[in-house]
Parts: sequence; C-alpha cells; structure tokens
Amino acid sequence: MAGPGRSMLYSLLLFAVTFSLLEMYRGKLASSELLTIAGGFISSLLFVLLLTFIGNYQESYGARTGWGAVFLAEFVALVVASTVHRVCITTCFLFSAAFLYEIDKLSGVMLAKSDSKVKRY
Repeated sequence: MAGPGRSMLYSLLLFAVTFSLLEMYRGKLASSELLTIAGGFISSLLFVLLLTFIGNYQESYGARTGWGAVFLAEFVALVVASTVHRVCITTCFLFSAAFLYEIDKLSGVMLAKSDSKVKRY
C-alpha cells in the first residue's frame, strides 16, 4: 500500500489529468443526457481524488481530517461540474454522496481490521 506521501502525489496528478480531460471534452459531455450524467460522475471522481489529497496532506502534517476537507473537496467538484453543464452539478453531488458513503464504510472496515490486529497477543 502506498504511504501518505505517494498517495498524495498520485491523487494530485490524477486530479490534474482528470480535470484537464473534463475541461477539454466539456462540449462533448454537455451534448447529450447520458454524457451529462457521465460528466457528473467524472466530477465526483474529482471529489474523491481531492479528498484523498487533502486527507493525506493533513495526515502527513499531523492534523486531523474532518468535515472541512469533505466540504472543500465537494465545493471544488461542484464548481468544476458547473463548467460542464447545470445537470452535472446535481449528478456530481449525488455520486459524491454515494462515494462518501462507501469511503466511510471502507474506512470503518479498515479501522476495525487494524484494531483486531492490535488486540491480539
């Protein structure tokens, strides 16, 4: 598994590439209903990548990640989605909420797994 430094770098690079491609193809993504939903999905991937970057940045400097990181990442993703199409804002929010739920669930599983390893003698 990649450490916080590498994960932070990878998420930032993937964010930049995804953002660039989204902006390059925003005309195509706004051309049909299905592609507009895909634009919202891609914008929600930006949310996940930015949330990963912020979380790893805060972890590497000893700060605790909280809801502020989630709100900042969501705000940036929604602003980016608004450059593609108005409907992308709504679909980005819905996909981001689903991703956040899954990230929270995965985090709980990983935390429980690490707690069970610590409690063994």
